[in-house]
Amino acid sequence: MQREFEIAGRRIGPEYPPYVIAEMSGNHNGDIERAKKIVIAAAEAGADAVKLQTYTADTITIDHNGPEFRIESGLWAGHTLYSLYREASTPWEWHAELFDFGRKHGVTVFSSPFDPTAVDFLTDLGAPAFKIASFEIVDLPLIRKVAKTGKPIIVSTGMASLQEIAEAVDAARGAGCTQIVLLHCVSAYPTRPEEANLRTISHLAQCFGVTAGLSDHTMGTGVAAAAVAMGACVIEKHVTIRREDGGPDSAFSLEPNELKELVVNARDAWAALGCVNYERTPDERANTVFRRSLYVVADVAKGEAFTEKNVRSIRPGLGLAPKYYEEILGRRAGRAVCRGTPMSWDLIGD
Repeated sequence: MQREFEIAGRRIGPEYPPYVIAEMSGNHNGDIERAKKIVIAAAEAGADAVKLQTYTADTITIDHNGPEFRIESGLWAGHTLYSLYREASTPWEWHAELFDFGRKHGVTVFSSPFDPTAVDFLTDLGAPAFKIASFEIVDLPLIRKVAKTGKPIIVSTGMASLQEIAEAVDAARGAGCTQIVLLHCVSAYPTRPEEANLRTISHLAQCFGVTAGLSDHTMGTGVAAAAVAMGACVIEKHVTIRREDGGPDSAFSLEPNELKELVVNARDAWAALGCVNYERTPDERANTVFRRSLYVVADVAKGEAFTEKNVRSIRPGLGLAPKYYEEILGRRAGRAVCRGTPMSWDLIGD
């Protein structure tokens, strides 16, 4: 299966630096100028993309006050589904402007559609990729519609069983999609690091033959950077201007300086992966002089035996290797040897 592809010209896969997505979500707080500031912050931090969410309260739920429509705990307690999504949605009339604004600032903008009309809308805008949110992974008709666009699909797997993930992948592939990214995700806001289970990332890649990554809801940047070492080729993280400004997702979002730290750390982690290698690096070769080796540590007369008192393993590393120590002991000097002389075979005269 295809493990390498591109979004808007940026190659993505194990052989490339991790693709970092700044998730805006509802952190624009209903202000397009704030949304643009997030785009600029993402670009300046070195992120590859900014992701929007494309829905309205009416396309994602209904206006209903029944108990199953009310949120009783967590970050969004007190909301109904309808009121939360009305507050958090990104106006559709902003999308074209934000797509263009991102291009002008060197960062790709794409989105998560939450119903078929959003897929059509984003397709008309020329979206270079689509994201399926964790809560929508079970909506196989939506996945098939997105797959038919021929664009790459990034799928978050929060809450999904292995069977549900397999069904989503089969739906995408069955509709013609060959460019699939599965993002390991824990749908807890925020996620505790001990619940992150990053070893799942490489299992997703191997199990489904796809590019894998992480949609991260932990606080800070450490877990996301560590995910790169576990094979994550894509990192998605919520981003805001200032957490104290509030907003639906601000509490678990990165601020711009933290996003920059994430980008640097994630790409350093990728660069550090390298390959299996036991050759000395150039810097290591220069430092071999500081290894231990055998040295004469007391003056030795011609014919005198080398002993534990006059030969030791010390730094620097210009003498015989310490593995020859037992072989040297008891041998006799072929000439007078001064203290501080590196041990060598030509000092032995017997």
